[in-house]
Amino acid sequence: MVRALSVNQLAWQKAQKFLNNPELYGVEISKSSAGAIIIDAGVKASGGFAAGKLLTELCLGGAAKVQLGIKNYGDITFPSITVTSDHPAVAMLGSQFAGWRIKDGDNIAIGSGPVRAIALKPKETYEEIAYTDQSDKAVIVLESNVLPTDVLVEKVCKASNLEAANLIIAVAPTASVAGLTQVAGRVVEVGIHKLHTLGLDPKTIRYATGYAPIPPVGPDFEVAMARTNDVILYGGVVYLTVDYDDETKLQQLVNDAPSINSKDYGKPFLQIFLNADKDFYKIDNSLFAPAMLMINNAKTGKTFKAGKINPQVLAQALGF
Repeated sequence: MVRALSVNQLAWQKAQKFLNNPELYGVEISKSSAGAIIIDAGVKASGGFAAGKLLTELCLGGAAKVQLGIKNYGDITFPSITVTSDHPAVAMLGSQFAGWRIKDGDNIAIGSGPVRAIALKPKETYEEIAYTDQSDKAVIVLESNVLPTDVLVEKVCKASNLEAANLIIAVAPTASVAGLTQVAGRVVEVGIHKLHTLGLDPKTIRYATGYAPIPPVGPDFEVAMARTNDVILYGGVVYLTVDYDDETKLQQLVNDAPSINSKDYGKPFLQIFLNADKDFYKIDNSLFAPAMLMINNAKTGKTFKAGKINPQVLAQALGF
């Protein structure tokens, strides 16, 4: 496999911003018993938009640019996150994808970030994108309501064959500003993953960009989880540039990818979740996709588009 760049080395460098100025980002820094550096961006710490932006960059292995701003979605104007990468397969699938569920006592932490490219979680992803990382330092981002225990640190170190002192763990709950920001920042990854499940080879994607609203913060985890889905399903826009030979197939992939194709489409995700008895496996899998998708074929100059932003459902889901 070809190692084009080291997502862990890039993310390690970016993580120094947290370590050098924790007060600016509203984070708290500690160490595990074995010496792993823990960055709390929202469990006990206040975190915020700046922490969420940097957290997103860590998830992407430093191989993408993240910007925060304000965008219009129909009649509502909302804080939004834009993600852009010239290494989309590596940044989004090889690093950002939340492909590692780590049991930590009674808690399940959702792991993403560049350490996955060392531990190969899951292995088939790295075979498909032809990428691994061999860094002696690593970064993992956890979506969790609690700080990692020594047991979790040991599991990550063992799986990645790392010394704990060479591991940075950044943590934020879903229902925190930093957590909501970084989950909304997965909009492009969601689009690429959906296309991949439909048959698109991620290695054909040359460039990627996209944006989504950042959900409002509140105390309820289920509401926060639902809104992180809503902002992508009803407000997420993804634009990709690919090298593709079969434009008939490419048009079909674009048509099939957006969330509007799902039988569950059209209601706030919390309602869909409750109707499914809080069982994700009962929800139509085709729902998990961006609202709108555009693909430019660099081989011909043509651009294909499908889906649309749904301001009405988005406004309802975000509490307006």
